[in-house]
Amino acid sequence: MSGSEKLKEILAQKIPAAAVSYAVKLWEKEPFSFKTTATRKSKLGDFRYRRDRQVQTITINADLNPYQFLLTYIHEVAHLHAFVRFGIEIPPHGAEWKSTFQQLMLPILSAEFFPIDLLIPLRRHMKNPKASSAADLFLMKEMSKYDDRSVNPEIIFLSDVKPGNRFLLSGREFEKGETRRTRVLCLEVNSGKKYLIAQLAKVKSLD
Repeated sequence: MSGSEKLKEILAQKIPAAAVSYAVKLWEKEPFSFKTTATRKSKLGDFRYRRDRQVQTITINADLNPYQFLLTYIHEVAHLHAFVRFGIEIPPHGAEWKSTFQQLMLPILSAEFFPIDLLIPLRRHMKNPKASSAADLFLMKEMSKYDDRSVNPEIIFLSDVKPGNRFLLSGREFEKGETRRTRVLCLEVNSGKKYLIAQLAKVKSLD
């Protein structure tokens, strides 16, 4: 089985069927090693240019829903294409990467590939892509509608917890305080210490 066939086999189980052919074509243009990984709290996907490797590696969290997986895949592939086109000295999420990401996403920003309710936040996000789609509260909330709720039905975003209510994060109990831009000042109940936690942190509400 060729590299493109192996990739097609993996992607057919992970992204919308209509997008598989396009995703494989991007690989054929600039081949890379592709792997899915266990959930990583700090990132959805990863690409790091290694000078000592001819073939670079892209990894994506295996538990992402099909639309988040597709967006993350294009995000990471855009890193590779940007480095190949502009050189390895460019900033990871600078203008070169943004323009490349926008160009690669443009052919699939339609109802053929994404549900209508995702296209509005997606198109807005793509006007000025962030270093991580996870930093876009509106987009991530819309994306989360397509998560498999049967795994953790009680998990919600911290942004949806009411101020003063308590929640669990990584087994620790917190009380939600004031929101400061993209983060929330929260009190850890046992220690009495305060921490800034991302609004998009997935937590278990205790109220």
